[in-house]
Formats: sequence, C-alpha cells, structure tokens
Amino acid sequence: MDKKFKRTLVTSALPYANGPVHIGHLAGVYVPADIYVRYLRMRGEDVLYVCGSDEHGVPITIKARQQGCSPQDIVDKYHKIIKDSFSGLGINFDIYGRTSSEVHEKNASDFFRKLYDEGKFITRESEQYYDPEAKTFLADRYIVGTCPKCGAEGAYGDQCEKCGSTLSPEELINPKSKLSGAEPVKKKTSHWYLPLDQYEKWLSEWILEDHKEWRSNVYGQCKSWIDGGLQPRAVSRDLDWGVPVPVEGAEGKVLYVWFDAPIGYISNTRELLPESWDKWWKSEDTKLVHFIGKDNIVFHCIVFPSMLKAYGDGYILPDNVPANEFLNLEGDKISTSRNWAVWAHEFLTEFPGKQDVMRYVLTANAPETKDNDFSWKDFQARNNSELVAIFGNFVNRAVVLTHKYFGGKVPACGNLLDIDREALAEIPALRASLERNIEGYHFREALKDAMSIARVGNKYISDTEPWKVAKTDLERTGTILNVCLQICADLAIAFEPFTPFAAEKLRNMLGVGINAGFDHRKGEQETVNTYRPGEGSALHTVSSADGLPSCGVCLDWSHLGETDLLPAGHQLNQPELLFAKIEDEAINAQLARLDAIRAEREAAAKAEAAKVVAPQKAECTFEDFEKMDIRTATVLEAERVPKTDKLLKLTIDTGIDKRTIVSGIAEFYSPEDMVGKQICILANLAPRKIRGIESKGMILMARQGDGKMRFITPAEALLNGAEIG
Repeated sequence: MDKKFKRTLVTSALPYANGPVHIGHLAGVYVPADIYVRYLRMRGEDVLYVCGSDEHGVPITIKARQQGCSPQDIVDKYHKIIKDSFSGLGINFDIYGRTSSEVHEKNASDFFRKLYDEGKFITRESEQYYDPEAKTFLADRYIVGTCPKCGAEGAYGDQCEKCGSTLSPEELINPKSKLSGAEPVKKKTSHWYLPLDQYEKWLSEWILEDHKEWRSNVYGQCKSWIDGGLQPRAVSRDLDWGVPVPVEGAEGKVLYVWFDAPIGYISNTRELLPESWDKWWKSEDTKLVHFIGKDNIVFHCIVFPSMLKAYGDGYILPDNVPANEFLNLEGDKISTSRNWAVWAHEFLTEFPGKQDVMRYVLTANAPETKDNDFSWKDFQARNNSELVAIFGNFVNRAVVLTHKYFGGKVPACGNLLDIDREALAEIPALRASLERNIEGYHFREALKDAMSIARVGNKYISDTEPWKVAKTDLERTGTILNVCLQICADLAIAFEPFTPFAAEKLRNMLGVGINAGFDHRKGEQETVNTYRPGEGSALHTVSSADGLPSCGVCLDWSHLGETDLLPAGHQLNQPELLFAKIEDEAINAQLARLDAIRAEREAAAKAEAAKVVAPQKAECTFEDFEKMDIRTATVLEAERVPKTDKLLKLTIDTGIDKRTIVSGIAEFYSPEDMVGKQICILANLAPRKIRGIESKGMILMARQGDGKMRFITPAEALLNGAEIG
C-alpha cells in the first residue's frame, strides 16, 4: 500500500554553470520534473520545486583561466543564461538558487563540520600531482599529455576526448601542467573521505529490498555499485575555488563539488523558506523526488543518501529517483565539446513562440527507458501533424464556429445523442490513464493520453459537422458546439503540464482561469537575498481566477472530464491560433548548421590524423639497404586495370629498360595525371603477377596518417635511371 504524504518536495539536478543547457538536459531532467510539478499544483497539492546552478569545481576554474577572468565571472554569466533559458521554456521552479551564495556556503560548511565533529569522516594521506612552478596541487583535468591508447596530444588526466578512453594522470605520456607547462611531481597531501563502505549494508536494504519499484536503470546501476563493493570517497580537494573546508589547517582545500552540490538543494530551500524549510526536509510525511539524468544516479541514490544518513537529525530520503537515459541529436551523441547540441537559449531566439513545441517533442521522445533521438524533421512533423492539425485545428474550429453562429457565447446543451455521450464518456477514462502515467513517471504515455483527448474532440467535430447542421438545425448545432467547448476546457486542463503557454492561450480564449499553486513564502520572514543586483528568486507563477469576467470560471485538475465546465451564455474571447506550421526553411537552416559542424569536425579529424606518424620500423643494416636498387623513372603510359577500383597499369622508362608496374594508386591519381610524371622506383624488387599482369618493381610513395598517398619525386628533373642512395 502506497504511503500517503502531506507534501511533495521535487528537486532537479543542479545544472553545471560552465556552459548553457541543451535539449538533452531538458528532456532528461527539467521538462519531466516540470510536468510532474505542474500536475501536482493543479491538483491543489502542497508541492515545492527546488533547483539552482552548480557553481564550483575544476571545469569552471579551467574555463576562467581560458577566458582570462575569474571563476565568479564564469558562473555569473552562465547562471543567468541557464536561468533565463528555464524561464523562457516555462520550467517553473519555486526557487532557482546557486551554490556560490552566502546561504549555501554557510549551510555546506555547517554540514561538513557536523560530520567532522562526530567522526563520520576518515583521513587519508596520498601522493598527488603538484605543479612546482604554480605551487599548487593539480586536479586530473589540469594535467595534459599524450594519450597512451590512441597517441592523441592534449589528453586530460582523467579522459582522452579523442578516443574516449578513461585515464589516470599516471598513464599519460609526457604529462604537463595546464597551468605552467611544467612537468608535475608527486607530493603528499591529506584529505577527508566519506566511508561509503560503512553504509553498504544499510543501502542494500534501503534500495535493493525496499525500492524494487524504481526504474530498472536506476535500480540496476545501484545494484551494480553495491554488489561491486563501495569504497570511501574524498569529500575535499586541493583547489582555490569552492566552499573552504571549515577545519583549522585546511588552507587551500575546498569541499569536493560532488559533496557540495547536493547540499545546494537544502540551501536553496532554506533561502526561500528560512522559517519552514525543515518541514520539507525533515518530515516523514514529505515525499522527496529527485529528477536526474543517468550520469547522476549514483550521487543521488548512494552518495547523497549516505551523507544524509551520516548527518542524521531527521533528514528524509528520496521516495523515488526517476532518472532518464540520454538524448541523441540526429543519430549522434550530444556533445558540448563538439558543439553537437541544440542549445536552449539559442532555440528560444531562433524559434520564438515555439517553447511548447520543444516541450512537446522532447516529452514525446523522452529517453525514459533507453537512449532516444531528437531530429529536426520529427520536430517539424509533430508540430504540423499533431499540434497544428489535431489539437490546434479542433480548438480553432470550435471557437470560430461559436463566434460565427452564437456571437461567441457558449450555446445551451440540448438533447444529447449517442455520438455526443460517447465522446464525452471517453474523457474520464483518459483522465484516469493520464493520472496513472504522470504519478508513475511515465510522461511519454501521459502525453499520449492528453493528445488522445484532442483526437476525441477532432474526430467528434469532424463526424458531427456543425457547419453543415447549422443550415437546418441551429439548436442541434448549439449542442454540438457545447460538447466541443467542454472538451476544449478539458484540453486547457490536460495540457497545462505539457504545453503551458498554449494552455494559457486556450484559457484566455475560453475566458477562464486556473488554480495552479500558491506562494509558499506567505507568512515567512523576508528571504535573505544573496544574489547579485537584479536577480531574485524565481518563484513560479501563481495562477488564479483574479480579474476574470463576472462568471468567474476557474479550472483545476478535479474538473477534468466534467461535462458542464463552461456554462451556457459564458462569453468567449476572440479566437487565435494555438500553433502555427513550421516551414521547411527553418528546419533546413538547422540541418545546414549541423551539416557544417559535422563537416568541420570531419575535416579537423582528417587533419589531425594526417599528423600521426607511424612508429619507426626495426633497425636494418647498411648491407640490407645496399641491396635495394632505387632509381628515377618516367611514366610513359597509364591505364586502369579492368574490374578493379585501385589498380593502375603503368609503362615506365627506367633508363635501363621499359617495363610494366602495377600499383594500387587509382584512388589517389587518375591515368591522365600519371603520364609524363617522374617518379622513384625500387627497380630490383622480384617480379610478381597482379591480376595476370607481371609487375616488375615498386613505386615509392609516402603515406600520411589520414591514409593519403603521394609520390616521392625528385626536386628537379633527372635522367631516368639515376641511382638514389
């Protein structure tokens, strides 16, 4: 039996403030969380949605050095970009905070100090790489060298971005510090560790026994980690950017970002609700749900719960962690380093007014159980064939016809026929399925349920044809349009979680309001604002019936499926299109941009490959070399060898004789290119037959790392037969 909760606390993974968010982030974390929260708000439930920017860690310091600015400059820049992107897409947090705030620094410090004072950490001394010139310890990302796996230069101490191999600094060839270029040395340092192994038995019971209902990807990854044996994990590191370790003698050490970041959920809640924050984190009747991507499963299911368990003091643990898989782009893995992404802030600029389309498509293709793909053609097709042709078309016809025949007032509902009753009867069943799917975190299926309501309406108005009935029976026309408008009101409710901008536009057309949440800060002291000037907490929009016409129609989730949501005589506002078609030009422009990125990437890869030099072969003696008779020659005739793609038959003048050589160079040179060219040959190579042609000798070629071959030719014309050596 499911436990009953009084309130729900929802968190979304803190986006890392060293760059913008892309559609992979949106599909995996933020859109599904927003759907869930909007649904709960419409049900009148007490729900809090918390998020914020993750602003500490090595990548931010690296970017700051690259751009010649401070880490604070970097996080200020990207915090704003990320926050504005979320706002533009309707991601409706109660608060969007940041881990560089004063509130967070104090909260994270206090958290560490309590665990430290209670002996919950262990201390370990280890040797780590140190830059003797910059006089600082080096994180793995600050060490670069040659990859031992593929030979690429510029591989990091933790990963080679060319071949994707996971590395350690010890494996790099010729390691260098990114700070000074100096060769790093090993130096002893001490750090504090959270002994995860001590919580292994408890985690096994709590997850593997008590939460078998979690998604298979979440449960499976947790089981794999636990079965493999958990190890202590460092909670501090040597760095000058982050929350300082609040212990005497810990100068130059900060809290490790993985330890620091999840505490940010608590800090942001405290910043919003300084008096009542603890009821959201320390009450057994609060349901905690983490929305994350699969790369954060371990941190939210094993590490953060272990931190809270170690801390004690009544902190609750997550009831569910609905982690999604990854979203690909046009069949290729989204990569920020390769610029292979659709960036949220760029999308909002390039596709104004299309926020709902992106939310809809990302939900329809949500990677809930496996990696999924986003394509621009699918984006266009779903907009044009579903949102425009089904949802938008039905609403437009219903509202336009009501204005045409009834002056924009909801007509009275007369006697219902079977076709009317059957259409209306479908809505409650779809509502039940919609609720089950949202509450079970199956948002793709929930979206199908919502669109099915639009399909019911679209089919009903097409089957009843009120524009024809109006010629002979206006009363019957009124009944049909009354049914249509009730379904429109249903859509204004059902689509609020998925396409909130369109739902608001539809409610404005219908002249109704919505009850969807309330301000949790009422009754609280004024929130301490630790943000930079002009930045406040991002409270969600509180919707109500204020300012509505005298009829005061206000919808909420409980009304979905009722047949009298809009009373007869209720005045509608003027119709407007909910969705507009997306033309080929806009889509082709995006595809062209991706093609250009792909071509640039391929060209760079080829150029890099061309730099690769094959290793030296085994030594040979001078006597071995003397055996080779290398001479200059001129090509007299050239033709392709029939039924082959690579072979050319060459007739050459060696100065000694005229002979035939068969060479596999047709993919690099045409026969026409060859005639008259002076080349170098190995003249005394034993003859052999190739495709029935006797080949006497071998042309000397140079092969680049990218596979291209070029002739070895004299710098100036020589007599045929001149010896080389």
